[in-house]
Parts: sequence; C-alpha cells; structure tokens
Amino acid sequence: MSYPNTDHIEKVRNFLLDLQQRICAGLEQRESAGGGTAKFVADDWQRPEGGGGRSCVLQGGEVIEKGGVMFSHINIKQLPASATARHPEIAGAKAQALGLSLVIHPKNPHVPTSHANVRLFIAEKEGQAPIWWFGGGFDLTPFYPNDDDCVSWHKKAYDLCQPFGDDVYAKHKAWCDDYFYLKHRNEQRGIGGLFFDDLNEWDFDTCFAYMQAVGNGYLDAILPIFEHNQDKPYTEAQREFQLYRRGRYVEFNLVYDRGTLFGLQTGGRIESILVSLPNLAGWSYRPEWDADSPEKRLTEYYLKPRDWLDQVGAVE
Repeated sequence: MSYPNTDHIEKVRNFLLDLQQRICAGLEQRESAGGGTAKFVADDWQRPEGGGGRSCVLQGGEVIEKGGVMFSHINIKQLPASATARHPEIAGAKAQALGLSLVIHPKNPHVPTSHANVRLFIAEKEGQAPIWWFGGGFDLTPFYPNDDDCVSWHKKAYDLCQPFGDDVYAKHKAWCDDYFYLKHRNEQRGIGGLFFDDLNEWDFDTCFAYMQAVGNGYLDAILPIFEHNQDKPYTEAQREFQLYRRGRYVEFNLVYDRGTLFGLQTGGRIESILVSLPNLAGWSYRPEWDADSPEKRLTEYYLKPRDWLDQVGAVE
C-alpha cells in the first residue's frame, strides 16, 4: 500500500478548497435565480491543537433557508473513541483529517434537503506504518419527492461510479441505505445516494480520483433538482410537514451521525459541527395523514431502500 506524502495531502487540500468555492457559487446562482440576494459568508478559524478551516454559511435566503459548506484540515494529538471503535489498532495515535462537509436546507418543501461529505484521514503511531483512508458520499432527503428526481439523483451517482468498477455503485448505494437509517423510527432518513468509508483498497491516486468524482458529482446531481422544484407553489400545511420531517434530520445528526460524534469528541469547533442543523424544525405527537396523501406516501413508498435505476433505460 502506498502512503500519502506532503504533496498528496496538499493536492487533496487544494481540491477541497476549490470544491467549496464552486459549490457555494453554484448554490448562490440558484438563490439568485429565485429572487434572493443571500450569499455564503466565509468564516475562517484556527484550532488550538493544530489546523483550522473555513466555514461558509448562507442563512435567510429566498431559496436556501440555511446552508453550510465547511472545509477543515485538523491535527489530532490522540484519537477519540469514535475514530478507534472500528480501528482499535490506532487507539491513541496522532492523526490529521481533511474534509469538506455540507448540508443545504431549502425553503421550499418541494426541494429536498441534501448532504455531502468527502474526506481523507491519516493516522500515525510510533512503530507502525501510517494508516490512511478516504470516505464520503452524498444523500438526498426529500419531503415531496417525485420519481424523476429520485432516478436522476441515483443516475448521477451510478455514472460517476462506473469508471471505478461495475460493483461500486451497488456497494456504496447499499452502504448509504444502511447508514442513513433511524433505528428508533424504523425508517430511512431519505432516498439515499452514496456512502463509503475506510477506502484504501486502491492506490492513493485512484482513491483520490474517486473522492473527487463524488465531490464533483454532488453539484451535478443537485442543481437540476433545485431548478425543477424551487419555484413550485406550496401551502402552509406543506411547510409544516417540511419542518416536521426536518425533525428526523436533527434526530439522526445528534444520535447517529459519526461525523458529529467525531467533531464533539475531538474538541471540534461547535458552530461548524452543528451548522448542519436547520434553523427551524418541528415535532408533533403522533401525527396522522390520509392513506392516499403525499405525506403518507413519503414514508410508505419513498423512504424505503429501493433500486431507483430499475426502470426502462435508467442505466443505458
């Protein structure tokens, strides 16, 4: 296995910073197209233990109610439990982590919430060879979905995976379905996408190329969905349902999300860790909807693991 050197790490860092800029620019264009003037505000920060990052946040837009696109490159003196549970051999090792993480909460209930993350992790322990891996993915959490958007989202994921092997999409799509699952609710968080971790089975350059494809693929996949849905009219009842479903998003991030746990256990910057939470969310006691309502169909049909490409011509 090849090990990343300083040049490798610098290339990853430069890609992530450029990706952050491009994603913010693309989403600002959608905000402007919807009549909004809100912009991402960059907030640079340093970490006492070493490293730092840039958090770009947009709030109060006409199209995007809240969005955060966060870059970080941090040094860790001693790895926490969240990082060593799956890798007990590196307990107590020093490490560095580079990543870009984003969550976008649109205002219109017809536009899904979306999330993406790409990262590189390197651990070093005296007397042992360095350990590294890539991770990341993207997933979609709709409130009033339609089949065309679901197929389009997964078709983008399928296409970017193909150069890396015929089995990559199926493997990482299933991993996404398994990961973004609320056990206490017995339901999926959304319609999935891609998720991978501990990726070092290829050489470093190939793993990095795949991470780049996933990072670039997010913007290619989400912008058409914004364009198709951001101007659709919606009712106050639909807005209330959106806030109710956002509550599920909050539950997952605070109970299960490994990135949130990792940030908290490494003494991360709390504002950047919790920027993924929406400004507004809601909880209702045992709400009920008509059997044939779109609200009921969300959980009964869309929030189930399914093969979205199992349609005529979907992967041609």
